[in-house]
Amino acid sequence: MKLIIIGFLSGVIGGIGVGGGILLIPALTILFDIKQQIAQGINLIYFIPTAITAVIIHIANHNIQKDVLLYLIITGILGACIGSMIAVNIDGFILKKIFGVFILAMGITEFFKK
Repeated sequence: MKLIIIGFLSGVIGGIGVGGGILLIPALTILFDIKQQIAQGINLIYFIPTAITAVIIHIANHNIQKDVLLYLIITGILGACIGSMIAVNIDGFILKKIFGVFILAMGITEFFKK
């Protein structure tokens, strides 16, 4: 039942555009004692169908700015390759700390944004 609730809430958050991994990864590591690297891998696979669904809805509502897509896709793929290589070669404890600092920094940034 926990997995169903986590999956649903991650989907809602992902559909909003925040990214369901903010909820999914900590939930898997804390509640189910899954290694950080495995939780991140699960998140990436989980992200594919939820992202496709969100993209379809955003395209239908004309919320996609097409002139920036190519730049974001190319640099995103490059960043994903580099980040994945780092993630699988770093200690899980350190990776958890980096992820936590990232989430905290993003939260503080959003909190003080006008």
